[in-house]
Amino acid sequence: MADTTETLYQADKLRAFATSLFAAAGLEDDKAEAVSRFLVEADLLGHTTHGLALAGWYLQSIADGVMKVSGAPDVISDRGPAIAWNGRRLPGAWLTSEAVKLASDRAAQYGTATVAIADSHHIGCLAAYLTLATDRGYMVSIASSSPSGAQVAPFGGTRGVYTPNPVAHGIPTPGDPILIDISASITTVNMAQRLIREGRQYEHDWLLDENGNPSRDPRVIERGGTLLPTGGLDHGQKGYGMALHVEAFTQGLAGYGRVDSPKGTNAAVTVQVFDPEAFGGREAFLRQTGWLTEACHSNPPRPGVARVRLPGENGLARKRKALTDGVALFPGIMASLKPHAERLGVALPD
Repeated sequence: MADTTETLYQADKLRAFATSLFAAAGLEDDKAEAVSRFLVEADLLGHTTHGLALAGWYLQSIADGVMKVSGAPDVISDRGPAIAWNGRRLPGAWLTSEAVKLASDRAAQYGTATVAIADSHHIGCLAAYLTLATDRGYMVSIASSSPSGAQVAPFGGTRGVYTPNPVAHGIPTPGDPILIDISASITTVNMAQRLIREGRQYEHDWLLDENGNPSRDPRVIERGGTLLPTGGLDHGQKGYGMALHVEAFTQGLAGYGRVDSPKGTNAAVTVQVFDPEAFGGREAFLRQTGWLTEACHSNPPRPGVARVRLPGENGLARKRKALTDGVALFPGIMASLKPHAERLGVALPD
């Protein structure tokens, strides 16, 4: 009989393992720690395509010289509540987390702050960074695009112009924060790549093939097909509009993007933080979000739904359970990291 026992890892051991991997690959200590922390955080929240599944790719990016391993971003401008960086292709997890921390500090002073980052490396799971701000009682938004990628066509078109362009919002409430992480396309490139590796197809027609016909085969991406925008064939103008905003919000504000034809893995990122105390007041803000939380939770569920949940609720429950019982990585992730661990002389976690 096959052994179906699930392998569980302690979160701190996964972080230590990943930190050792990235440090051995050449990342400065603070950058190795940040990349490890936020990749594992994604796995804790259940975003398994954007957790340690990305570690092998990141390590190869370091080896190829695509991800820079040391230094700081260039400050393009700094007007107090408005900051722009050139990320110099430094690790996206480090740049994004530093941006959220800086924007939070500036929001404490100015009420709100925005950091736009040009030429970052890939930033992973946006939801993983939200609690850096919500734990301080601040509302936060993060948006990301990849100027070197083009897997999503504008609504009504057939040729890729932009990327899934995710956005995330962290909203404090009297209890757990609301953690929203969505994208302007129905699915993502990473999910398509996972399905290709596993020889599976999507359950619905979430792509267009190279001729503009609906498809559920992720391999159409390799032939010039595209991901459908959020809303699909019926209401894809909604995802299209969202994507255009993200393009301007990230590349436009950072001043560097598709028109510059950047090569290799890169991202444009914008972080915006609000201190409710500077607006209607913290208690008034929580009064509103508390009411909204209760109204959603108490809403009568439709048939087949146990209860209405808020975005991020399942992820936070998974995280609490994983911190107690152990983290279950998606199958194949640790095996994919074994060659890197052997090459870098790092022991695999227990």
